Amino acid sequence: MERRVRTSRILRNIAENGKMERIYIRDLLDVLGDRAIGALMLIFAFPNCIPTPPGTSAILGAPLVFLAAQLTFGMKPWLPGFIANRSIKHSDFVAIIEKGNPWLAWAERLLRMRLLFLTEPPFEYFVGFLCLILAIVLLLPVPLGNMLPAMAISIMAFGIIGRDGVWIIGGLVAFVIAMAVAGGVVFGMVKAAIFFVHRFVLG
Repeated sequence: MERRVRTSRILRNIAENGKMERIYIRDLLDVLGDRAIGALMLIFAFPNCIPTPPGTSAILGAPLVFLAAQLTFGMKPWLPGFIANRSIKHSDFVAIIEKGNPWLAWAERLLRMRLLFLTEPPFEYFVGFLCLILAIVLLLPVPLGNMLPAMAISIMAFGIIGRDGVWIIGGLVAFVIAMAVAGGVVFGMVKAAIFFVHRFVLG
């Protein structure tokens, strides 16, 4: 882990490249293509943990579905063209990095190789399945429905990157919390919709 350039440094290098007017998802894939799928999942999940420009979750959430599915089945990272060709403004990318990179760099320093069986197959495939569920929830138009799932994915991705089972356990706890909150919000929205129909439509 220490011999490799940290993910936070890679993102900082991209942000400091003033020649790029827009940051395409395919650019991130090119830079991180030789890295574990966990690093790619972290790249697309972490920005959703912090306040970001509108539409960011839609741009970065779709790759997470594909990547989590590939982790579930032990496949190499790949994205179809209609996702890889999506982009955000360079200025928006810089804003995301300025907000999130200090936290990312801090978390990277905490990684240790522990409880390795939680970071390897077959448990790794189970983690991928949980991330797939979270990625789908992240894409749904649910109020407050993107930050907690993205945080849970980021924590589990950290565990996979650093082969740190403690982070995986933390991600499992975050998964339960995220699903409970998202489920509660959806339940409340359904009840509100039913009330509205009975009150104002059906009289």
